[in-house]
Amino acid sequence: MAHWRNFMLAALALLLIFSASGEAFCQDNKPQAKTRILFLLDASGSMLAKWEDSDRMTVAKKLLAELVDSLDHYENLDVALRVYGHQFGRERNDCEDTKLEVPFAAENTAAIKKKLEQIVPRGNTPITYSLQQSAGDFPDDKARNVVVLITDGLESCGGDPCATSLALQKKRIFLRPFVIGIGIDPNYTQQLSCIGKYFNASDVQTFEHILSEIITQALSQTTVSVELLDERGQAVESNVNMTFLHSLTGQPAYNYVHYKNGQGKADILDVDALQPYDLVVNTTPPVVQRDLQIQPGKHNVIQVKSPQGELHLRQDGPSPYGTLAAIVRQEGSPQTLHVQAFGERQKYLAGKYDLEVLTLPRIYLNDVEIKQGQTNTVSIPPPGQLSIPSRVQGYGSIYSLDENKKQLWVCNLPEENSSVTLALQPGDYRLVYRMKTAQASKFTDVQDFTIRSGATTTVKIFNR
Repeated sequence: MAHWRNFMLAALALLLIFSASGEAFCQDNKPQAKTRILFLLDASGSMLAKWEDSDRMTVAKKLLAELVDSLDHYENLDVALRVYGHQFGRERNDCEDTKLEVPFAAENTAAIKKKLEQIVPRGNTPITYSLQQSAGDFPDDKARNVVVLITDGLESCGGDPCATSLALQKKRIFLRPFVIGIGIDPNYTQQLSCIGKYFNASDVQTFEHILSEIITQALSQTTVSVELLDERGQAVESNVNMTFLHSLTGQPAYNYVHYKNGQGKADILDVDALQPYDLVVNTTPPVVQRDLQIQPGKHNVIQVKSPQGELHLRQDGPSPYGTLAAIVRQEGSPQTLHVQAFGERQKYLAGKYDLEVLTLPRIYLNDVEIKQGQTNTVSIPPPGQLSIPSRVQGYGSIYSLDENKKQLWVCNLPEENSSVTLALQPGDYRLVYRMKTAQASKFTDVQDFTIRSGATTTVKIFNR
């Protein structure tokens, strides 16, 4: 018994270990990703221009050295330095003048500060080529790769830095870059803001503040709560799947099932604020909120109007159809939204819907209204049955007849054997049939009949 008890205790311990390991798959328990910041510094000739009591390059090197120094106390952070426009003079017109001067490594602050002291502005402004080359500076795309571009001018080599930046973001090489313009004409803002998040450093004090703000945004925790609102703007909806999509790649960054605590408050979620998101609330139909404005380093509340009601499909009496279903479409739309089985209850966004019930013949119910917090029960009468006992071969169809005797095709009868039993909705019908052995169209048999709920109507095909 002692051996068996020890075995059970060991099994229980293993179960607890595996249970704890399973929790590691929870998105909140993922290990924090390493952050890598690449400083991309403009060292073109124009950086020698006077700026307040000094020149642009001197100020940039001083403040960047101080910033790198202050980053030493951050864990899980590596920095690197790439410089462009510093190896050759402007007369050479070298549009590949860019170099990774200090690669990513732990405790490389001293190396970056020493390299900054040695840099002398000389040449062009190859921003596009430098961004392209920076893709190889990051060891992999498993980290939060961040680029901080510091420049005093626009691309001077005919490249398209905006398209290049966008392409590299789509490939997840780096997150949306930060761009700091030093003494740049405000009219050029649009040409730089398309590269990344743009800051205009109009003076030295602003430049210092911007560097600090960028580090705060890149490294501070950012959280969001999603409030799902009803038609009155109350946050009452919950238990709905939500997907945060990377708006450039369309790939899911986070998947959650919405939750509210006992006080009715939406829970708090950690997100990476440096990625652009679209939020998809997976109601039926889904609600999409594009280009979320998430403030880094803060708690953000995202409100999405998504009022829901319930549709209950019911068939009175027994169903000879087996599992009966209805195609649900948004009002006026040809696209199938959902196929709902009878007997089921399904939530939909508040609004109007068109139903196509898959009976014989089809039942079309338009403008079925779903109201916030209410259940709309839609029921249909039980069908009757058509019985054709004749076992002959031939060609024929069944049509429904409206009050004006206008006929509408319902289905064809099988050619090899006309003996069938069909569930049909109550109403008037017509059978049109010609046996395979008949030698002319005039031998077509036409019979009208009526189907009643819960009853069987027998129609015989006569030999002619």
